[in-house]
Amino acid sequence: MTQTLTAVQPGRPWKLTPKQILPDLFGAIFTVAATFAIVAISPLKGKLGFALTLIFMAIITATTISWIRRDRKAAMNSTTTVLVYIAAAFVIIPLTSVIYEIVKLGTVGFSFGIFTDDMAESSSESPLTEGGLLHAVIGTAYIVTFATFLATPIGILTALYIVEVKGRFAGLVRFFVQAMSGVPSIVAGLFIFAVWMIQLGNAYSGIAGGFALTVLMIPTVARTSEEVLKLIPQDLREAGLALGATQWRTVAMVIVPAARSGLVTAIILGVARVVGETAPLLLTIGGADAINLNPGQGNMSAFPYYVWKNLLIGNENSISRAWLGVFVLMILVLIIFTLARYFSSARGNKK
Repeated sequence: MTQTLTAVQPGRPWKLTPKQILPDLFGAIFTVAATFAIVAISPLKGKLGFALTLIFMAIITATTISWIRRDRKAAMNSTTTVLVYIAAAFVIIPLTSVIYEIVKLGTVGFSFGIFTDDMAESSSESPLTEGGLLHAVIGTAYIVTFATFLATPIGILTALYIVEVKGRFAGLVRFFVQAMSGVPSIVAGLFIFAVWMIQLGNAYSGIAGGFALTVLMIPTVARTSEEVLKLIPQDLREAGLALGATQWRTVAMVIVPAARSGLVTAIILGVARVVGETAPLLLTIGGADAINLNPGQGNMSAFPYYVWKNLLIGNENSISRAWLGVFVLMILVLIIFTLARYFSSARGNKK
């Protein structure tokens, strides 16, 4: 007896059919139409009223369709999915709007000449072709680099003390770190102004601005590093100790390399926390229109001060210069963050 085997063509269970698409399509059309109708006949006018009505109708429609097609659990899943999309939109849309405005207004006077000249011989009201912001670039580089070199070891060592050492005062240290996270930036500037400048008799300088930013950067680096170190498996610690290594060698040779990428992220978040702070710098660096290569002496400029000063003047050209400063700062920070993430990932992959 001969049997003939027929090859069965495998199906595509993920392929969408009209039966699956039509309810969602009709639901989307109904949501938009109902939103326009409600806005037209109700006091909910304008963009805000339309957005709120659209969100409400999208939730109701998605929930109803899922309930009719399946069951109550599917309806709850649809409701949650819509809320997730709405939350994502609330993050993406404002971010996109901010970036769009910065690019649109900041590229008006952009040219490579702004990186080769300062404002020593130009005024804020001058045409955008005159002067530049080299003094702000140098000042920001000095101040942020100084703050990073101070805050990074302090923040990471603080996190290691809390997570790895678990000393007697770990709880107290964690409390103070959390308390410092909520300190307004102006308080950090006032603290450095009172101690470094009034009590110790120092003048305006980039070092003073770096100290103020360090106060703000330490809690961010410490708290983020603490959370990163908590993610390292306990097995790695036990394996290092089982091989006869001391605690500090286990931490230095095993824990820190394993958490390198996360610690770099902590440093990046710390830089992002302070790079745009204006209030502490107003009280510490003094501001300048010329290049100052000595951060320990003399007034110094920075991007936040440059933007604040030009916005305060209020002239059309000065406002354009302020937007230009914001745009250049955004580009420089993006480049620094990208390079930091790339090199941290590359080193991690090699090992």
